Amino acid sequence: MYQDEYESYDPYQQVPQFTSSSATGVLERPQVTPDQGMSQPPDYPAGPMPTAAPPRKPRRGGAIVFLTLVLLVIFSVGLFSGWEFAHGRTTTTTTAATSTSSQTQTTASSSANTIETQQEAAIAKIEPSVVELIVTTAQGQQSGSGVIIDANGDIVTNNHVVSGGQTIQAVLSNGSTESAQLVGVVAADDLAVVHIAPFSHMVVAQIGNSSTLTVGQEVLAVGNPLGITQTATNGIISALNRSVSESASGPTIPNAIQTDAPINPGNSGGALINLQGQLIGIPTLGAVNTESNTPANGLGFAIPSSMVKTAVAQILGK
Repeated sequence: MYQDEYESYDPYQQVPQFTSSSATGVLERPQVTPDQGMSQPPDYPAGPMPTAAPPRKPRRGGAIVFLTLVLLVIFSVGLFSGWEFAHGRTTTTTTAATSTSSQTQTTASSSANTIETQQEAAIAKIEPSVVELIVTTAQGQQSGSGVIIDANGDIVTNNHVVSGGQTIQAVLSNGSTESAQLVGVVAADDLAVVHIAPFSHMVVAQIGNSSTLTVGQEVLAVGNPLGITQTATNGIISALNRSVSESASGPTIPNAIQTDAPINPGNSGGALINLQGQLIGIPTLGAVNTESNTPANGLGFAIPSSMVKTAVAQILGK
């Protein structure tokens, strides 16, 4: 009995049925046969009891790959667009620069051609009216230049070219020689007028307005330097209103035009013209370096046409 009390309690053990065997009411314990063994609990598999599976986390690897691909595509498109923009801009800039350079060169070339064309036209216009004057004096011969200024055959030149002349001959642009006579002089302005008989197809120089000249303006000197006939040199007006003396005993020329167009002996009395072929001055002298007593390069002077007009009108009484 004590043993039964100490048997372990089994929740799956069937509760025995008690019956009364006699009237005495003694309770009898039912006999348990082997076939009626204790009910066995359900047969569970060995090992720990299964638990509920944790919630599955979403797979992130695929999303990262997809996002990476998208970013690569965007980055590639951006790079391509940037390259196209930069390439197009560079091409446009290069084209624009090339176009501008070409236009500048074309403009410069056109300007140079225009000036050259004007020079050629101006020289062609004045040359037929420029003559060489060969003057015989008691000391020998001297030569200079002169310009035909009217249809009567009057020629303006420097006084120092014809001063002391016994005979004067004018060599025309066509090479023919005409005898010339002195008409008159204005010694203070170093100007003189000689006359030749008018001839057919004689060309008269057009006298321009020297008061409109500007420093830097293109000019041409046409004459017979050193006896080399029909020579043209070019330059600019270097300065205006210079006061220059021909020599210690010679006249002083006021308001002289300074130019860097080469002026040499024989140019005196010739023509200083603008690009329209108009006579704007009479080349008179070149500067001399007093230290070496040699001509100074690029420093020549001319009598302005305004003074020429006044002197001619005075000599000819016009």
